[in-house]
Formats: sequence, C-alpha cells, structure tokens
Amino acid sequence: MVIASRKEVAELAGVSEATVSRVMNNVGPLKDETKQKVLAAAKELGYIPNSLARSFARKRSGNLGVVMPYLPKARLFSAYYFSEILSGIGSKAREEGYDLLMLFRDPDGALDYAGCFGMRKIDGCIILGAKDEPEELQALRQLREEGHPFCLINQHFEGENFIEVDADHEVGSWQAVKHLAQQGFRRIAFLNGPSEYSNSRDRMRGYVRALEEEGLHSDPSLQFKGNFSRRSGIQAAAEMAPVLDRIDAIFAANDRMAIGLQQGFREQGIPADRIPAIVGYDDSDAAELTMPALSSVRVPFYQLGEIAASRVLQMMEEGTSREILHEPTQIKLPTELVVRASSCP
Repeated sequence: MVIASRKEVAELAGVSEATVSRVMNNVGPLKDETKQKVLAAAKELGYIPNSLARSFARKRSGNLGVVMPYLPKARLFSAYYFSEILSGIGSKAREEGYDLLMLFRDPDGALDYAGCFGMRKIDGCIILGAKDEPEELQALRQLREEGHPFCLINQHFEGENFIEVDADHEVGSWQAVKHLAQQGFRRIAFLNGPSEYSNSRDRMRGYVRALEEEGLHSDPSLQFKGNFSRRSGIQAAAEMAPVLDRIDAIFAANDRMAIGLQQGFREQGIPADRIPAIVGYDDSDAAELTMPALSSVRVPFYQLGEIAASRVLQMMEEGTSREILHEPTQIKLPTELVVRASSCP
C-alpha cells in the first residue's frame, strides 16, 4: 500500500507543504481557489490526512509529548504561564497534524524521557519545568545521546548545548529594577523563585546589575525566596512586614507572587499608603485586575510555545541525529516592561 505524502500533494497543487497542512486542518484564512486546488490534488493522489494514515506512513505515533512539572494542588492549566505556552504548542502541533500527549513528572524524580520514546508513545518532546538537578540532567543527556527530537522551554543548562527556547530574563529583571530605581526608590527588595531554575538565576543577575548601574547596594537581607505561587507571596509579605520601614519597592519574579504580596500586606493590616511599590513578572491577565493594577514584565509565552513546537516538529520531519542535537542552539525572545499604577510613587 502506497500512501501519498503531503509533499506530493503540494507539488501537484503548486503550493507549499504548509499550505497543504492549513487546508487539511482548516487553519487560517485561505483563498477558495487555493483550497480547491489542494483538495483536488489530495483527491487525485488519494492523500489521507488523518493521524492513522500519517502514523502508518511514517511509522510514528502522531503524538508530540509535553512534559509538565509536578506541582501538588496547583491548577496548572489555569496558570497563565502554562496556558499560554500550551496554546502556542497546540496551535503549531495542530497546524502540522499532530496531537499533544501530556506527560506529568513523578514527584520523586525526573521523568524517564527516553522510555517515553522507546514505548512509541511520542515522536518528539517539549519539556517544561526542568530543574538543574543531577537526575534531570542525566535523563536529558540520555535523550540527546539517543538522538531523540526534544526541546526545553524556560530552562538553560550551562555547557550542555540542549535545544532551548527562552525569554531574556536577565534583561527583563533589569528592566523592572531600573524602572523602580528611576522612580526614586532606593531600597528595592527582590522576591525570587527557586535557584534550581535558570530563570531565577538570570533574574538575580538582572536585579544586581540594575542596582549597580543605579549606584545602589545589593542587600542580602532584602532578598526573599518563594516558589512562584500566590501563597508564597503571601508568606513573603508576612516576612517583610516587620522590616517594611527598610523597603521602598519590591520586584517579584512572577505575577502570582506579586499578587500574593499585595494580598499579604492587606492581611497584615498594612495601610494602602505604606504598601511598597511592586513590579511583577509575566504580565498575566490578572495583572490588570489587581488594586492597584500591577506593573509587570511581559514575556511572550505563546511565541515560546510556537517556536519550541516548530523546532521539534522540524526535527521529527527531517529526521534528527546526534549531530543536530549536539549543535549549540539557544533561542531567547525579548521582554517588555508594562508600567501600571502599582509602581508609581
């Protein structure tokens, strides 16, 4: 049995393979003339664009795996970070005719990534929530050595040359802290995330660099740690309350913690005029709904998901190799500071 390929349909119709994919998946605006040409070519060649036919022709599952972190009691899919990234991944996967298979980490360690490929559950893998830990690094190295198509989002492993898609968090942090300093705030506290995430280390570098450029001292006693949850922001507010006379402004490593700070200060009975200026990070939908509206660093999460999916799908289509996966490939997208009332004097 011979199954026609998308490339053959594209050549007969005189269009690109991407156009064939858009027609078959009914994605995006298309001229009716173009659509009819593609459908006629597909009919003539007997092209069947369903997942079963693709899997048979390619000897693949038709699944793109997305690894999600283990976060107990967290509503992952309602979190802005995950929902935007998954939307970007899903859009690109659907365009190329792939399904998403969600894989959740074991709470006791790293997922057996290579095993997921070996059981033919997935053809490629996008990894969210990777931590800079020995077990994680070993699992990722195994993926690379076996030549599997995979990509990391929002995590960098120094010297490993994994394919990574990220935002420039050092610059994003620098933008936030420079803004606060230029508003006249001198004692700027920092609520960061866990250090096993590279973006936390990046934001710390941006925080310190901005302070140094403004002639300000980096005071360890004004540096606090949360876990990116709103609850950890509330807890940080309780820690800051006794020393609030030493804090003019706060930069928080994500909006959930920043919103937790606002809530926590209110719960501590801090008057509105004594709550420090606050800048968050992510520019989530909730940032505009807080009182006062939250200044935040905008991160293009949807585009991160799209680009990561494109890279993995490209490797899946072209056939990956150890040489490809050993090439140093790190993509960083720019961030943008969005100023609202929470950071105004």
